[in-house]
Amino acid sequence: MPLTPEQQADIDAQRAQSHTTRRATVPGMEAHLYTAQTVLDHGFVRVIDYMGDDSAITQAARVSYGRGTKAVSNDEGLIRYLMRHWHSTPFEMCEIKLHVKLPVFVARQWIRHRTANVNEYSARYSILDREFYIPALDDLAAQSTTNNQGRGEALSGEEAQRVLDWLRDDSTRAYDHYEAMISDEGQQGLARELARMNLPANIYTQWYWKVDLHNLFHFLRLRADAHAQMEIRVYAEKICEIVKDWVPHAYSAFEDYRLGGAQLSARGVDCVRRMLAGEEVTQETSGMSKGEWREFMGLVG
Repeated sequence: MPLTPEQQADIDAQRAQSHTTRRATVPGMEAHLYTAQTVLDHGFVRVIDYMGDDSAITQAARVSYGRGTKAVSNDEGLIRYLMRHWHSTPFEMCEIKLHVKLPVFVARQWIRHRTANVNEYSARYSILDREFYIPALDDLAAQSTTNNQGRGEALSGEEAQRVLDWLRDDSTRAYDHYEAMISDEGQQGLARELARMNLPANIYTQWYWKVDLHNLFHFLRLRADAHAQMEIRVYAEKICEIVKDWVPHAYSAFEDYRLGGAQLSARGVDCVRRMLAGEEVTQETSGMSKGEWREFMGLVG
């Protein structure tokens, strides 16, 4: 299960508290605070704290105090301008702190985004729970024949069931040995920091992850993309839902210019102009490699 009874009791106690503040608050985010959003089979994402809102972005861009005399429509237009022209520091004025429970192999992809503050559950001091990510049958796929780091067609029949059984059996056996090694009943017991090395990469870990909005958008642009690995993409998609309730104008601009937009190389722009002029452009006359041309045609149809 995503939450233990102790964790749920702690969350309920935190949600029951209320604080008076003069700082900007966002109703959508207040509703998200301390609520665990389920991801995968045992994972979750929950908001611990946040700072700033859409107006904090425009305030920083204008280097002024308060809302001034600017209308909301002007704020939205400014945010879209900032996003369109790749400005960064105004978006850094907003921050969010998340509590995330995720498989270790997902955490190793996630931690490559080094522009955040992270504090992870320590298996040197504490004992990890017997919780492993086991994919659904539909998510077991063969290696892609065109992408060295992607999936191809789904496994089927006996092969899919055999892989699933191995994943479950290996995870269970590894944890049984982990428990046996750290036990001090009738033996000294191996140190936790050593015993943990026997655990598989699909065991769950937890961390607190604090990041500013600019770097969060960079994370989401890569990890919410359709080409990202599914197991991290579902976390990114859940965070997208949260950010949409936090900074709706900024998220709308991000969705338009980053998630739904596309970037062309100078050669790509040249090819588009030639096509619009009526010229028939091919891969051979484009100056692009076969891979570049394939991606380019995927964008322009």
